[in-house]
Amino acid sequence: MTETDARVRLWSPVCEAVAALLAPYAEVILHDVRSDRVLGVWNPMSGRAPGAPSLLGELDRLDSSPNGVYGPYEKLTADGRRLSSVSAVLRDPDGEPSAVLCVNLDRTPLEQAATLLAAFAAPSAPRPEALFEQDWTDRVQRIVGAYVREHGRPVERLTREDRLAVVAELELAGVFAVRRATAVVARALRTSRSTLYALLAELRRSRP
Repeated sequence: MTETDARVRLWSPVCEAVAALLAPYAEVILHDVRSDRVLGVWNPMSGRAPGAPSLLGELDRLDSSPNGVYGPYEKLTADGRRLSSVSAVLRDPDGEPSAVLCVNLDRTPLEQAATLLAAFAAPSAPRPEALFEQDWTDRVQRIVGAYVREHGRPVERLTREDRLAVVAELELAGVFAVRRATAVVARALRTSRSTLYALLAELRRSRP
């Protein structure tokens, strides 16, 4: 690192902070716009070192950005790793480009974690329906849960009309023919049994 360069002294704490926060998965590089050389590298991953060519290209050909920040955009390493990268054009007091700060984040651990979580989340075998034919409590959970997922609202935020619709589905499924079903349904809908009885009465009155 060119410690005598004023830009390195100015931006080094920022670069070190970002590298420390995202270590060991992020590389931070500070580029010299004028000489097109690397000024400093924190947590090097790409093999670049201070003094190496930056190969930035012409900054005036960049699409305009109100804050001088570009990305996140994708990069690919020679060994097949995918990186999420962000570049920021740093300007001097006169508003002229002075340096470019780049952060390259290795997405490999994130992708591995996502794959692992997806494997746990996805059922690997068909549901054995024979095991649940008599389980009316499972029927309650599935009907209420399906409605909540479809409408994107938690149970606590269901309106009276929502609850009427769910109660109608539960009655169609024969749930209320089971003794003590109202207590289970009331818990699933986060409501009192008296409110549930009122919903049932309203539903049955509305039928021809």
